[in-house]
Amino acid sequence: MILIKVMETALYKVPLLLTPQPEGGYTVTSPLFPELITEGDSAEEAIENARDALKATLEIYSDTGRRLPPTVVVADRDGPVWLETVFAA
Repeated sequence: MILIKVMETALYKVPLLLTPQPEGGYTVTSPLFPELITEGDSAEEAIENARDALKATLEIYSDTGRRLPPTVVVADRDGPVWLETVFAA
């Protein structure tokens, strides 16, 4: 799970899948949002691009009146947040 700041007032906890590509870089998808697809030359760039892709996806949901998937967490900015990530050691 990656915590993504999309708007100044909300933090969204969304699972992301970073898939390494043979030519280099990563493709990013989310099992909760099939519309969220992006890429980046590095993991950091891919995650940054995922922020933009999530913004666009949230706009689609808002514009079409769709509800967010029930497992999407909108985190309290002032409270603790459970964050899962992967680190190379």
